[in-house]
Formats: sequence, structure tokens, C-alpha cells
Amino acid sequence: MKTTSSKNINVSYEATPNPQSMKFNLSAKICDENLEFSTPLEAERSPLASKIFGFPWTDGVYLGQTFITITKQEWVDWDILKDPLCQLIKEHIETDQEVLLPEPEKMNEDSENDSEVVKQIKHILNTEIRPFVMMDGGDIVFNRYENNIVYIHMKGACSGCPSSTMTLKNGVEARLIEKIPEIKEVISL
Repeated sequence: MKTTSSKNINVSYEATPNPQSMKFNLSAKICDENLEFSTPLEAERSPLASKIFGFPWTDGVYLGQTFITITKQEWVDWDILKDPLCQLIKEHIETDQEVLLPEPEKMNEDSENDSEVVKQIKHILNTEIRPFVMMDGGDIVFNRYENNIVYIHMKGACSGCPSSTMTLKNGVEARLIEKIPEIKEVISL
């Protein structure tokens, strides 16, 4: 679920019975489901949780519909973390960054609402491109197709890989344009 950039959100925090966990309350709904992430790998579906796991003291992130509970390691104090975390969460949501991505299987599955072009794109991604990307410890997930541009997510080892731009342009984009000439570009989100 994506929030709108015009949304001003208030983020506050409160202690929980667990001294290692802090609850960050949000003034708006940010997702439609509740999910717990115990590792950075599990958090890949949530760009916000992944960002939080970027800090070495993070032990867990629980994403609720109107709150986020963050569990830290004992060696760091909440007095140092809580205000910067409020700001990080607020900025992430207000700058229109995604909080939770659809499940990859659902994003790549054909939907009855998909156009024929989208079905072709998903088929090529799933049968020709994803197997090779997955062999290198990554994944490529369809996001959307609009104005003749394909938007995808590079995941796992592909996310941030120095050669991902070459893979995207010389591999994914070239193959999709070869099969579907109306495509102008492939962009990784």
C-alpha cells in the first residue's frame, strides 16, 4: 500500500511492557495487514522495515495498520533512538515511499484485470528472466506497466548490486523490447 505525498502524518511513541520494544503510533493507516519481521531477509517485502533493519541494533519490526513496533538490542538506549525513528518513519511515509509491497507471487501472477501486454510481460519475466536472476540470489518482480514503461523491483542480491543496471538495461529491458516493441523502457523502483 502506498501513501500519498500530500498526507501529513503524525508519529508518536510509547513504551511497551517489553523494555526492548517501542511502539510508534501513526495518525493514519499505512497498510491493510499486520506483519512481523524478525530478520532483514523477512523484511524485504516492506521497504520501511528494510530501512529500519539497516540499523545494526534492530532485532525485529512489527508492522501494524496504524502503528509500528520496533524491537532493539539491549546495548542501545531508546533515548538515543526514539526521536530519530519517529522522523525516519514520518519522512518515509510523507515522501510517498511504499510501506508494504504486494506479495511477490501475487505481483507476478496473472490477474483477470491484466491487459494482454501485462500478461506477456509477466510471462517473459517469470519464464525467461526470473530463473536466471534467482540463480544469482536475486529476484525481479513486476510492479506495473503504464505509458509504455515497465516498472519492476530488483530484490535480494540484485538490489544495490553494481551490475544490476547492466542486467536491467542489457538483459531485462532488451528482452522485453525485443518481444514487445511498444515498450519504451524498464525502470527499477
